[in-house]
Amino acid sequence: MAEDNTTKLADVKIDDTAETQRVDPWTVSASKAVNYDKLIAEFGSNKIDDALIERFERLTGQKSHIFLRRGLFFSHRELDEILTLYENKKPFYLYTGRGPSSGALHIGHLIPFMFTKWLQDVFDVPLIVQMTDDEKYLWRDISLDELQKITISNVKDILACGFDVNKTFIFSDLDYMGQSTAFNTIVLKVRKCITFNQVKGIFGFGDSDNIGKISFPAIQAAPAFSASFPQIFGNAKNVKCLIPCAIDQDPYFRMTRDVAPRLGYVKPALIHSQFLPALQGTQTKMSASDMNSSIYLSDTPNVIKKKINKYAYSGGRDTIEEHRRLGGDCSIDISYQFLTFFLEDDDELAKIEKGYSSGEILSGELKKRLIEILQEIVKNHQEKRSQLTDDIAREFMKSRKLKYNY
Repeated sequence: MAEDNTTKLADVKIDDTAETQRVDPWTVSASKAVNYDKLIAEFGSNKIDDALIERFERLTGQKSHIFLRRGLFFSHRELDEILTLYENKKPFYLYTGRGPSSGALHIGHLIPFMFTKWLQDVFDVPLIVQMTDDEKYLWRDISLDELQKITISNVKDILACGFDVNKTFIFSDLDYMGQSTAFNTIVLKVRKCITFNQVKGIFGFGDSDNIGKISFPAIQAAPAFSASFPQIFGNAKNVKCLIPCAIDQDPYFRMTRDVAPRLGYVKPALIHSQFLPALQGTQTKMSASDMNSSIYLSDTPNVIKKKINKYAYSGGRDTIEEHRRLGGDCSIDISYQFLTFFLEDDDELAKIEKGYSSGEILSGELKKRLIEILQEIVKNHQEKRSQLTDDIAREFMKSRKLKYNY
């Protein structure tokens, strides 16, 4: 089913160094660190290279985001075509999403939204955000009433990134599917194009999975087609979209790209991010189900300090003397890995890398700098979020025209 002869994602096995890793929408784990170059090869996507970043900066007149220039958004499908649309002043839009699963997001959840906000500012295009509350109901033991509360809470966390109500439509699947004939029509068309065997091959569904799970991928595919949103795009039913997402979501959109030409629509473009690792190490990503693996956006400064000091895996040596002599290992040190995501200053990051690798900087000093940065990010987020009410969130979730004309 997956296009370009890419491997199906039941289990991705790395054969040359006895590494194993599993990367799918529900599981991210590796015997060592996740190998992103091998994921590119397995998935059949394209690496974001210096030439593409240079073209991005030249066309937009903007210095690339730290996530781009540091390779944290590292892979793409047809990002070059999006840049060509921008160069020719042709329309496109952004689409991303969130599966509401806990009352507060953790800091890893912010990464696609921080980057999407930057992309929207640079390109000045509409943004569609899908809240897949129906997915969480199908996969978890949770009530619909509880999901509604979590969804609104998560929307406020997303809005704290600074999105503009005139440019952004956020919708809950449970709400919007009851309102939009156009959206339901696209979902139905996608479902007709995909067989049960194809869905099993792509997502690894088994005979004991409920039928809601089996049919859900069509719902996540639908926002990639502008015809799902006539209130925004009018009669422009074939506007291309760019989807910023973590690489584990790629199976959904490989399926979507395979279906698109059969429905007469353009394929969505994608830009993939790496995972923010769990505090315990680079073998897996932060998880909302493990409080100690994550820094939550509701954590207090003291909780952040305790979590980093207690749980953040260190690449330092066993003794100070040994560390001074041999230096630390940035490739496995979680505090350093987090700094690559959240420390804005490139020069400071380079000095930290050099100092830690040489043994000049100790693990405790590295953790101290990370704690300062995370405390500031979370504090600022909490201040912005405190100004957002449920009513403001619902304004973003109203089906309506945005500022753009088509």
